[in-house]
Amino acid sequence: MEMAAGSAVLTGNIRLHPPENRPPRMRKEAKDKPIPAIVAAVQLPKVSDVEFEASLAELRDLAKTLGFEIVATFTQKRSSFDSTAYMGTGKREEIRTFVDSEPAPGAFEKPLHADPEAGRIEAIFVDHEISPSQARNLEKEVGCEVVDRTMVILEIFHRHATSRAARAQVEIARLGYMAPRLREAAKLAGPQGRQRSGTGGRGAGESHTELDRRKIRDQIAALQQEIIAMDAERKTQRARRQERKGGANVALVGYTNAGKSTLMRALTGSDVLVENKLFATLDTTVRALQPESRPRVLLSDTVGFIKNLPHGLVASFKSTLEEALDASLLLHVIDASDPGFERQLAVTDKVLAEIGAQDVPRLRIFNKIDNVDNRGDAAAQAARETALRAAYPDCIVMSARRADDVALLREAIVGFFRQDLVEAELFLPWSAQQQRGAIFASCEVLEERADEKGAFLRVRGDSEAVRKLCEQFARD
Repeated sequence: MEMAAGSAVLTGNIRLHPPENRPPRMRKEAKDKPIPAIVAAVQLPKVSDVEFEASLAELRDLAKTLGFEIVATFTQKRSSFDSTAYMGTGKREEIRTFVDSEPAPGAFEKPLHADPEAGRIEAIFVDHEISPSQARNLEKEVGCEVVDRTMVILEIFHRHATSRAARAQVEIARLGYMAPRLREAAKLAGPQGRQRSGTGGRGAGESHTELDRRKIRDQIAALQQEIIAMDAERKTQRARRQERKGGANVALVGYTNAGKSTLMRALTGSDVLVENKLFATLDTTVRALQPESRPRVLLSDTVGFIKNLPHGLVASFKSTLEEALDASLLLHVIDASDPGFERQLAVTDKVLAEIGAQDVPRLRIFNKIDNVDNRGDAAAQAARETALRAAYPDCIVMSARRADDVALLREAIVGFFRQDLVEAELFLPWSAQQQRGAIFASCEVLEERADEKGAFLRVRGDSEAVRKLCEQFARD
């Protein structure tokens, strides 16, 4: 079977992804090899082909982040999901046949099963959240583990969360997701899962499943109490930070993998993690804008958004996104090279509204304009830039990898905070030169001249800070 480089072979509704498109495993241990997996999805009538394909591509990227390589995609158009096992009977049989057989000759560099360590296809990723019974029935019929979209996102968050607060929030969401699925897990376990007894810490007649569900409720309650305590501590820390920074706080928000961390690194010169995968960072990172400005501006890189973010994570990750609520300005970073960027933009707007940040001033940043055409076609990039500026007149179109573009963005950020600043002239007698440090710390000194009595400084800063300085030196 001949394939063009970078293309996928289409066989009915099965797409076999060639080796050059199958992502490498993203695991800490370099020796680990990718786990073969497949993607399955039902396209409902109201979902357009473009939106459907974008969602599938996103799911493949999510699987890549977990260390799987997607070797085939199965799709089916239906008016609704099959209530028994998500997909129709014929499609389930088709998947089972594929799982049990070798790939078509020539579809890959080598058969999946040629490497005894590679193993068979171990998972099927479903592009929706499905019920526990649907997952159980589908798993029994296709012969491999079924992972729905919500579980994929929860697992990624679980692996990548590093702070104590983020880990607690993710664990609550995971436990809430798993609780209703324990009954189906018990059915798979057989009589052992349904056994009732009053021994081993269980109440009279309490099954293993009921015990597990009670433990989950207790764990969620304990974690919620931890989060309440941590919330109070974080509010105190944020209040102190607001006092130090004078309100000049910028939060980078946007779809995951839109280039926020790369932009953060370019604007601050920091060594924040930059990886080409979804959810490379979960915990908020705060750095100062470089070169430092007056007022001093702090940038926060927040967790990326994604289509169909599980509701439990929207609620439990609210504290992770609170930097967006506290910000004076949001930089909404959008991947200009993605043909479906409108969908990304809508997802971000929706999540920001859910956390109450829809009224924070926002600057739209269309990043990755240099990736619009893989061949580096300047005309294609110029055409996309023109279209974006026409549709979003106040946006910035740029590439975080171009120094000139980053410099222009920095000017826009500083300009936003300077628009409400005031200027004044202070007189500092030679006998009070020890006050120079306080002036330079709270304001930007635009001009300085001196005579035999002292120094005259023209300063610019926050109105309150300038007013206090004027009162102080008026008294002196």
